[in-house]
Amino acid sequence: MSNLTLNEENPLQMFLYALRAPESKRQYPRRLKVFLDYLTNKGELKTNGTLEEQSKEFLTKTADNPKWANGQLMEFILYQKNRAERGEIVVTTIRNYLKATKLFLEMNSDVPLVNWKRIVKALPNPKNTANDRAPTLEEIRRLIQYPDRRIRPIILTMISGGFRIGSWDYLQWKHVTPLINDKTGEVMAAKVSIYAGEPEEYYCFITPEAYNALTEWMNFRSDSGESISGESFLIRDVWSSTEFGTFKNISMGLVKHPKPLKSSGVKSLIERAMRSQGLAKPLLQGIKRRPWKSGHGYRKFFKTQAEQVMKPANVELLSVRDIGISQSYYKPTERQLLEDYLNAIPYLTISEEDRLKREVKDLTIKKDEISLMKLKHEKDINEVREQLRILTESHKESNELLKYPERLVDISRRK
Repeated sequence: MSNLTLNEENPLQMFLYALRAPESKRQYPRRLKVFLDYLTNKGELKTNGTLEEQSKEFLTKTADNPKWANGQLMEFILYQKNRAERGEIVVTTIRNYLKATKLFLEMNSDVPLVNWKRIVKALPNPKNTANDRAPTLEEIRRLIQYPDRRIRPIILTMISGGFRIGSWDYLQWKHVTPLINDKTGEVMAAKVSIYAGEPEEYYCFITPEAYNALTEWMNFRSDSGESISGESFLIRDVWSSTEFGTFKNISMGLVKHPKPLKSSGVKSLIERAMRSQGLAKPLLQGIKRRPWKSGHGYRKFFKTQAEQVMKPANVELLSVRDIGISQSYYKPTERQLLEDYLNAIPYLTISEEDRLKREVKDLTIKKDEISLMKLKHEKDINEVREQLRILTESHKESNELLKYPERLVDISRRK
């Protein structure tokens, strides 16, 4: 949209104007086109060209005959409901299609053209949502063994950061900041700026394991001849070298002229790795969805693991999910979020070696804390003993003083 001039006579531009989040910019036009292609295939729209041409014709027909648009939307819902019953899609997909169409009409009319309250009556119950799950620890370990250096930093960063796959379109090396422990000097986590420079910018944290994987990847690129700077995108295309020369059907670039790998390319890379590692086997007849999604599954892993030890509200905030009215009042500081996130690092660490290292480190810290507590306890006991000794001696002296007058009386009587 950046190279277009906003024009109210162009309904598609008005629609794109309302899309703020990068993921919405990617998904909403596609969802709108699904509905418009449905109308084209039915013969309701004569235009069979670009989304811009389809949207103009649809808006014109809707403005001239709103009842026509209402009827077409109802038929579209019935058509998609049948697909959902056959297992081709889930019901939330239907709602997503309608959200895009509703936004399109709202941005191109000052008055309601469609009775949405009536239209959504036929929507299936949202409880029948997708039953996909998060990948297991073993599945992730198999996935990151895929022989492409990019897979490990991609997966480890996504599962520990909980961000959407569309974020890769923006992530650069300068957006990753290691957080150093003042006492040990070690990286305890890293802060990552998501959608930097956009109105929707926010931050999340990633594990030391993920940060080290990113660092190793960037160092490898530097050693190979690429000039790495803060502006370097985290994930780039592959280049012609001995290591990557065995890859087939992949266009090779030049190491000194990197091209950022877009989120669509990242998704394709993940799917390719899943197939290669036996994690995306052909679906059985009648099954349309895999157990876990190649893109969204890692957000589910983050949420599932982190909520075992973190405050649910903090997990939602770090992965930019709505927490309802509480979001207006609950405003934790970055330090508070980090301290809570540190509790989840063992649950978000994938490699067995790193997990064992962290467990040993945690046990060492606990041992030191216990030793300090023991020393403090012994010190407190010694102080109490000393106070008792002082009190005892003081009590003895007091008794002696009390006995002294009696002795004097005895002496005087004897005389």
